[in-house]
Amino acid sequence: MLAVPEMGLQGLYSGSSPERSPVPSPPGSPRTQESCGIAPLTPSQSPKPEARAPQQAPFSVVVAIDFGTTSSGYAFSFASDPEAIHMMRKWEGGDPGVAHQKTPTCLLLTPEGAFHSFGYTARDYYHDLDPEEARDWLYFEKFKMKIHSATDLTLKTQLEAVNGKKMPALEVFAHALRFFKEHALQELRDQCPSLPEKDTVRWVLTVPAIWKQPAKQFMREAAYLAGLVSREDAEQLLIALEPEAASVYCRKLRLHQLVDLSSRAPGSGRLGERRSIDSSFRQGDRYVVADCGGGTVDLTVHQLEQPHGTLKELYKASGGPCGAVGVDLAFEQLLGRIFGEDFIATFKRQRPAAWVDLTIAFEARKRTAGPHRAGALNISLPFSFIDFYRKQRGHNVETALRRSSVNFVKWSSQGMLRMSCEAMNDLFQPTVSGIIQHIEALLARPEVQGVKLLFLVGGFAESAVLQHAVQAALGARGLRVVVPHDVGLTILKGAVLFGQAPGVVRVRRSPLTYGVGVLNRFVAGRHPPDKLLVRDGRRWCTDVFERFVAAEQSVALGEEVLRSYCPARPGQRRVLINLYCCAAEDARFITDPGVRKCGALSLELEPAEGGPHAAGAPPSRREIRTAMQFGDTEIKVTAVDVSTNRSVRAAIDFLSN
Repeated sequence: MLAVPEMGLQGLYSGSSPERSPVPSPPGSPRTQESCGIAPLTPSQSPKPEARAPQQAPFSVVVAIDFGTTSSGYAFSFASDPEAIHMMRKWEGGDPGVAHQKTPTCLLLTPEGAFHSFGYTARDYYHDLDPEEARDWLYFEKFKMKIHSATDLTLKTQLEAVNGKKMPALEVFAHALRFFKEHALQELRDQCPSLPEKDTVRWVLTVPAIWKQPAKQFMREAAYLAGLVSREDAEQLLIALEPEAASVYCRKLRLHQLVDLSSRAPGSGRLGERRSIDSSFRQGDRYVVADCGGGTVDLTVHQLEQPHGTLKELYKASGGPCGAVGVDLAFEQLLGRIFGEDFIATFKRQRPAAWVDLTIAFEARKRTAGPHRAGALNISLPFSFIDFYRKQRGHNVETALRRSSVNFVKWSSQGMLRMSCEAMNDLFQPTVSGIIQHIEALLARPEVQGVKLLFLVGGFAESAVLQHAVQAALGARGLRVVVPHDVGLTILKGAVLFGQAPGVVRVRRSPLTYGVGVLNRFVAGRHPPDKLLVRDGRRWCTDVFERFVAAEQSVALGEEVLRSYCPARPGQRRVLINLYCCAAEDARFITDPGVRKCGALSLELEPAEGGPHAAGAPPSRREIRTAMQFGDTEIKVTAVDVSTNRSVRAAIDFLSN
């Protein structure tokens, strides 16, 4: 969003309070650099937040794309039979013995930057390239986490390929989403040739619930670039929060479709009953969903509301970057201890395809790790690794292992790394401990008291090491830990159900406090003297943080926060309002510690109707009423010109901060 110079807007007082001219911040105020020439605001007194039923766009089919850190896939269902979920076709290629209901989140671009392939096809083709040729190709894997970790995410953020070359992240994500779009539409055409092309599909993209608004907007922008939907049909794309999607699916499961880790006996006791989980719930029952994926652990706690089975969020989404890739990173650090961190860095840079081969070999062994496994595990080292090490160091890998202080990894007679099962389990411990700490911190919250059930979902939840550790840590406190049979597909299937009925999550908790900076009348003794601004004989307090919604506040779906603003000048075509956010609920000023500018609300105005004003007559005041919704998966805004009752184009931009 471009800054527009010399723009301003006035707040509207209720009642008979006079209008005022735009008042700039005093020199040296933090707003001076950020206001883009816009005066501080004073909002009108608004009615209480309104609840409005969201408008549902017509569609024939819902297609959900679960875009994961390590693996991705899609599923769909038709509006005529919404609970009959069709999984995508099985993927070609892949690892022996692994069900290919998803494909690796791997993207391969040609040396010129053009799309080549995605998933198993990309991985296998890159594997087969000549080592020298592979150095020119752009191979991206596990790149979703870059969006989560970027503190200054913008539309120009770059991603680094395995070979070190960089490319705009937006293009990388758009390539991947375009692949899924084309794959899904082709399958829909094959299954239902009579399906109309236009306005047929409602798309759903999954993101972690702990992602902030810029990351969610980034995924939406990538979907626009990929052609999933147009900006004019933005409502045809929904952003689904991953643990929410899992919750929507889990509450519909039959009890025999679950494994209770406390009993480890599928089909025994209540687990054998052919009733759905929610049919055994009572009004007000609460449960936690722990989505353990490749990049993050994502937690949500829901209360089931009868009679319609809607869900109410009891505490804001929590979690952190404790995903399965943490185990991969621990393995990489182990290799660095044995062979030298400098060698591993050089090998990754100069033999990128061979490094990918090594990570694939480790992934296959990682899946077999378990808390009660007795035997050691063999991990194949690519010949390229062995040869490159000898040329770089002047001795072989067996010598490196003998000289290493790492005693639990040996060189086997078959020419492989031989790792004890204890050593493998140790690689899991930092990540698994982090997940358990996040769950325990959530369960300690007063809002979450009374929870008796924990759903463990996500790709990493397939790990026997993680399942055993969570049950050991949490089972003693009386928490029933339950894993769906199709644990790796839970989010994907739930996202389809969410797309068919997005109103199923009726109440959410705001993760942050949002608001704007305004001018208020200065009150001596209440306002700091350094915030005093005198203009035309009136005393104002600058930089007041006027709150729209507070952190952890319950917000219903469709609930609106109304504010009215008046353009500062006749004929003004654009209004730009800075938005601020913080984790605290009681911030007073936009200059308080922890308060930061997080985005901008823009209003695009049509020329005001009516002829020129009579000589000497003041121009009539133009009121623009905005309605913001904080109870959906994304923050939404609409606006109306009160004098004409016409819609005003309104948008919130979190990426051009």
